[in-house]
Amino acid sequence: MSATLKAISSASIEEQSRVVTAQILSLPAFQQAQSVSCYLSMPSGELDTSFLVSEILKSGNGSDYVLGWETLISIGKTLFVPRIDPSKDSQMDFVRVYGKEDLNTFPIGTWGIKEPGSQWRGSLRESALVGKNTGLDIILVPGVAFDRSFSRLGHGKGYYDHFLGSYSSIKKSKPLLGKSLFTSFWCQLYITYFPVALALREQVLEEGEVPTGPHDWSMDLIVTPELILSKGQGRNESWLQSPLCSG
Repeated sequence: MSATLKAISSASIEEQSRVVTAQILSLPAFQQAQSVSCYLSMPSGELDTSFLVSEILKSGNGSDYVLGWETLISIGKTLFVPRIDPSKDSQMDFVRVYGKEDLNTFPIGTWGIKEPGSQWRGSLRESALVGKNTGLDIILVPGVAFDRSFSRLGHGKGYYDHFLGSYSSIKKSKPLLGKSLFTSFWCQLYITYFPVALALREQVLEEGEVPTGPHDWSMDLIVTPELILSKGQGRNESWLQSPLCSG
């Protein structure tokens, strides 16, 4: 897979990244989300998230809602990005980005990836793991490879597996479970939150081809330029339409 990724041209990565960005932006589950975590991509060899991050930051940090015909859309989103703790093995948190200007100040860190400092304007950045925030609605995850059984092959450091385990323990919920937003006489609307893999078409393998261990987390959704693979409904993507009422 390493050789395959190195052979992908920058033009192909850009084209695929723009299509996947459009796929994500069109998902009602993403439109409903308030708190989104997204990785900042490496210079090469993986899907470029700069287009998606830009769109998230454009949405602002509000929390108002517009009730659409079929979905309840969150106008503003809060963006969280990874920050690795160099003093601890395989420890990573997601911290808040306070706008495009803030993002532009990030220095280049491990693997050529922009990484935030621990503080913003003299205070500690808001963390997805601690504090009074309500948690992450969607966790957008990178990887070296994924397969159709929703297994993920990372870079071998265990950052995301450790984070998802810590998040599940601290927030007392796995990022797959649904949050009831409101209940009416006619229907109950849910916002789902889950780990979502962003993948180049070359990164998706057949079922069972990615080796896994007991501490490896599987993905709930894999988004590629051509496919949206969903584990939750037997790969039936109709659940992603989030109808306001059904039945």
